[in-house]
Amino acid sequence: MGRFHRHDDGTAHSHEHGDHEHSHDHGDHSGYQTGTQRVDVLESIFAENDTRAALNREIFENNGIRALNLMSSPGSGKTTVLAATLDELASDIAVGIVEGDIATDIDAAKLGGRGAQISLLNTNNGFGGECHLDAPMVNRALQGLDLAGLDLVVIENVGNLVCPAEFDVGEHAKAMVYSVTEGEDKPLKYPVMFRSVDLVLLNKIDLVPYLDADLDRYMAHIREVNPTAEVLPVSARTGAGMQSWYEWVRRFLRN
Repeated sequence: MGRFHRHDDGTAHSHEHGDHEHSHDHGDHSGYQTGTQRVDVLESIFAENDTRAALNREIFENNGIRALNLMSSPGSGKTTVLAATLDELASDIAVGIVEGDIATDIDAAKLGGRGAQISLLNTNNGFGGECHLDAPMVNRALQGLDLAGLDLVVIENVGNLVCPAEFDVGEHAKAMVYSVTEGEDKPLKYPVMFRSVDLVLLNKIDLVPYLDADLDRYMAHIREVNPTAEVLPVSARTGAGMQSWYEWVRRFLRN
């Protein structure tokens, strides 16, 4: 059955998961449905996802695992953040990574050899691939991890500032990497993503001297959308601010 997902503008369109075709191209909005039938389908789809998310959460808790859903746009530095995090923490924290990408194992390869278990999850179904991970996908990917030996599972979601925020995958918290190179307006343009997270890593602060960037304005726009999220300015490349992130992860594991 086709799977719908919601966008910031209130529209929804369908995807086929697995080996089936999308109902229409992402650029073609003529296939949008309206009325009671669409609402019923959406309710069914999200109810199914939430049921599987609850199962994932139960699996994590039965194995003493804390799970973090890490999201971002493409190119924010999410994988670089994870690589630095594994280099810092994998010697005393048992980490599993669910590596979500539309195609290729490039990011999984970057994280390999850093002390973590990695389960690659490509969403490419032959028709472009899903723009997010959902709970059933994550459930399948967990079969590639030895869960009994893990303390932390990080779900590196597909790079996208819209769809991933809409799906509970069984995580205990959501975090996102937001690069200063993306512009200060992104919290205002993509409020659903920023509103959904517990933590924002404001990455690539080492580039601020080379950009027309005012960190105070970035912070103010995040706060306008999400007043309660913790915001940590960092540079995964230079290590600036990363100790605060590592401490956040340690606190997350203790909660």
